[in-house]
Amino acid sequence: MTGYELRKSALVSASIAPKREIQYPHKPDGKPKYSSEIFGENVFTLKTMAKALPKPIFASFLKQRRGRQNLDKTTADSIAHAVRIWAMDRGATHYTHWFQPQTGTTAEKHDAFLSLVSNFTPGGEEVTPIDQFSGSQLLQSEPDASSFPSGGMRSTFEARGYTIWDTSSSMFVQNGPNGTAILYIPSVYISYNGDALDEKTVLLRSNDVLSRAATELVNLLEPESHVSHVYTTLGTEQEFFMVDRTMYALRPDLKITGRTLVGQLPPRHQQLEDHYFGRIPSRVMSAISELELECLRLGIPIKTRHNEVAPGQFEVAPIFEEASVAVDHNLLTMDILHKVAHRHNLRVLFHEKPFKGINGSGKHCNWAIATDRGENLLDPTVRPETNFRFIIFLLAVLRALQEHAPLLRVAISSSSNEHRLGAQEAPPGIISAFLGDQLNEVLDAIEQDRPMKNFSVPQFQSIKVGGTVLDVKVSALPHITRDLTDRNRTSPFAFTGNKFEFRAVGSKQSPSFPVTVLNCAVTAAIREITAELRSQIGSKQRASDEDKLAVIRKYIKLTKGVRFEGDNYSEAWTQEAERRGLPNIKSAPEAFTYLIKEKHVNMLTKETAIFTESELRSRYHILNERYAKDIIIEAETLKAIVGQQILPAAFEYRKSLAEAAASLKAAGVEAAPEVDTLQELTPLVACLQTEYRKLIAAVDACVEHPSEDSNAHAMAACKDVVPLIASVRNAADALEVAVADKFWPLPKYTELLLTI
Repeated sequence: MTGYELRKSALVSASIAPKREIQYPHKPDGKPKYSSEIFGENVFTLKTMAKALPKPIFASFLKQRRGRQNLDKTTADSIAHAVRIWAMDRGATHYTHWFQPQTGTTAEKHDAFLSLVSNFTPGGEEVTPIDQFSGSQLLQSEPDASSFPSGGMRSTFEARGYTIWDTSSSMFVQNGPNGTAILYIPSVYISYNGDALDEKTVLLRSNDVLSRAATELVNLLEPESHVSHVYTTLGTEQEFFMVDRTMYALRPDLKITGRTLVGQLPPRHQQLEDHYFGRIPSRVMSAISELELECLRLGIPIKTRHNEVAPGQFEVAPIFEEASVAVDHNLLTMDILHKVAHRHNLRVLFHEKPFKGINGSGKHCNWAIATDRGENLLDPTVRPETNFRFIIFLLAVLRALQEHAPLLRVAISSSSNEHRLGAQEAPPGIISAFLGDQLNEVLDAIEQDRPMKNFSVPQFQSIKVGGTVLDVKVSALPHITRDLTDRNRTSPFAFTGNKFEFRAVGSKQSPSFPVTVLNCAVTAAIREITAELRSQIGSKQRASDEDKLAVIRKYIKLTKGVRFEGDNYSEAWTQEAERRGLPNIKSAPEAFTYLIKEKHVNMLTKETAIFTESELRSRYHILNERYAKDIIIEAETLKAIVGQQILPAAFEYRKSLAEAAASLKAAGVEAAPEVDTLQELTPLVACLQTEYRKLIAAVDACVEHPSEDSNAHAMAACKDVVPLIASVRNAADALEVAVADKFWPLPKYTELLLTI
């Protein structure tokens, strides 16, 4: 079949495909189960563990979990036995240490519970099969450390690495093939020498140091609070596209790179602004509903689902959780989405910019700090101007941005997210914070030692907690409460009521590294402010309001430059940011260089000690190597598509036109329309050929003569190859418009975006 025939066959298949139906769980009396009754049924929770273990064993485990003692062999063996029985009762035949290497996704190796015991008798060896899972098998496993990204820390002749059970994250079972299940053990991943090779180890470290620093500051501000632990919370808004799987299979660029390397927008896409919060297509709704059911069973609290701005684009968002658990759950959600989409003959796309000309996808990370008493330290409460604890922690976050904004830029940088950042749909490379008019007024009033302006509008009769009352002036409708801040969707880091929304994180990446960097920067700022406050207190027993205000005023002035309330997409902001001295980092390879600058290295390796210098240098090399490889893969894929599909299709169309013109002339019929079309087509084909040859030369140079400096190699890919990928695409897209549809070999945007 020709490419055109395959496209049409895929269209027919998409339109007549049977809808997948699943049975929602019901109670014995036939009534549907409530979501709360399904939630976490496939998770080995603390409550489940407590029922399965003797009380002394469970108490010993809790002490280990809180960092008060090591996990002894008896406790480990008891937990291993209990979780094996629990998992096998749910169909598990295998277990896996599930970890997060620096690939942006997760990894797993499955081992069977089945073991063989040999007994030698006079009659020979007798082999007895048993199901077995020991404490040592639970605690660690040994993957090949040389086969994952290590930035030079591991090689083939020093390949040993370890995965170690992360006791802060509950084990769970997922369905496997043929009615079986698999026990998943969330784990960290380290080298033989103890270096972190994954995303999770450094996140857990950052959580610990932030907890210690924030606990010290809270108790210094409010000694009577007796806070013993502080943790970060995270809620990840996961955006994604869905396309028909048969169409996807006909697009080698989507399959290999995750994005379309050629393609013209259809006449109607997102310009009518009617897709956002519109009706979810039935096939997608069915898939997301199945996702939600599986997430419920795994204790993932998916709260929201909706259409996003672009056609074929959607979002799911969970309830906030402790940060490391939220990261696990986000990665699980992405994995489940892949599986569920496949069952519905769909393909989920997490690439930040799979389609040119319409909105890309992000992963908005809503981050906050809370105490073990359930108090959100970023909650402004009714009167933020007198809530000095809130203001000091707010200023700590602003100070973190001011001092280490380039590190946040590093944490969101990749070849895929570059297409989205600053593209009038996502924040630019300048990291600033949006607070809203009221919080800015609070800070300005404190700085200037003056009364606050009144934010209530005259016709409003009362003030509500968290904001003012809005009267919608329709008698049948109730009054609603208005938040303290508006929502600035152009800001990369916006305060949204009682949390910060880090909007620049890419949809495809793990949120672990961005949150780790944010935790580190905030920890350094908290320690700095704590030292300043102790100096201000001097020999006094506790901090007075005057002491707190003195520190607050100092840091309001210091952090003023990082606050911005306007349009982050505008050229005016770029110029203003330059005047303020804020870095405008325009490419990922440029961003990566900041990871090894002395100021940031000192903060990450000495002040907070989250990374060792070797771990940081390793990550620097991995980021650069991944960027260069991604670009080269895209270029090689585009070369194949243009050389093997698009140019041959254009040649075939030209041949068809030429033959038609010749036949018409031979019959004595005017062939001017065919000749004109052929003449219009010829320069377009020639242009594509020229750009195609330039791309071949640039890729060959980049591949055959790579720089020994990983950043120089990434820079070369960015400067020499990326522009040519764009120019080849522009030439191919111009040809798509000119070539008759029956000759075009690839599914077009209309078919990809509008057939679900």
